[in-house]
Amino acid sequence: MTVLVTGGAGFIGSNFLFYYLKKHPDRRVVCVDKLTYCGNIDTLAPLMSNRNFRFVQADICDREAVFRVFEEEKPDAAVNFAAESHVDRSIADPGVFLRTNILGTQVLMDACRAFGDIRFHHISTDEIYGDLPLDRPDLKFDESAQIRASSPYSASKAGADLLATAYFRTYGLPVTVSRCSNNYGRFQFPEKLIPLMTINALNDRPLPVYGSGLNIRDWLHVDDHCSAIDLILEKGVPGEVYNVGGNCEVRNIDVVKTILRVLGKPESLITHIADRKGHDLRYAIDADKLKKTLGWQPTHDFETGLAQTVRWYAENPQWWEPLIK
Repeated sequence: MTVLVTGGAGFIGSNFLFYYLKKHPDRRVVCVDKLTYCGNIDTLAPLMSNRNFRFVQADICDREAVFRVFEEEKPDAAVNFAAESHVDRSIADPGVFLRTNILGTQVLMDACRAFGDIRFHHISTDEIYGDLPLDRPDLKFDESAQIRASSPYSASKAGADLLATAYFRTYGLPVTVSRCSNNYGRFQFPEKLIPLMTINALNDRPLPVYGSGLNIRDWLHVDDHCSAIDLILEKGVPGEVYNVGGNCEVRNIDVVKTILRVLGKPESLITHIADRKGHDLRYAIDADKLKKTLGWQPTHDFETGLAQTVRWYAENPQWWEPLIK
């Protein structure tokens, strides 16, 4: 079996490659990545000598390049991690997000159709649902929740989701979609909350927190996310959407304070800055469908997982230092 993975030099994609090749050592994996600013080829160095692994530098919007890889490798399945994903960058320049996240997904699905209706799994986000009020902890997003994207980033991902399910209905392409909550773990680009705060704290720099920091996110360890994707790829029902959440809601300010506590740094490093435009208040995922139909469960405790993640960044400056210069 051959699986094509796009965006594999990024955060979640690279973790999936390591997870998948370890769990399925007899399968071939082909990684396609454009190597934008958040794609780090050095992350994949341990895989380059694996005879079942191939890396191809290409843009998923480049139809000719994508079709060439499909023709050469004839994959049995494709998993699309490739995306522009930083909300602040999408506010500054929406066009690149629409191009990669929507048109790139179209190119990949067209290739899947052209080479035999190849199984396609699309990685999405809970941000397509918009947000929930802080004073209603009983409310969570399930797969039937209304799509109410708040940013150009989440709108582009919502567009890709709808396109993917439309390809299933119109063409019969065996598509599944997963919408995950906030991931954390090793190899995350330093612009994201946990690595940014960790690296700033390690260097005794101010930790910029949007507004009051009371915004709530549902945190999911990247390894738990990888296990969910693997399960959906194997047993997911074509045409279905699956939420993947860690069932772990934490305020941003409390995440930051925990990072400081793990590193033994003072809370005086916290600096409150003007809030982000259209900043979502709270995300909360109902992952019961995935749990009940496919038997998935997250296994990582957030407090332990966060401490391990913070220590990984503290112990591996050679990975992130080149990315912040």
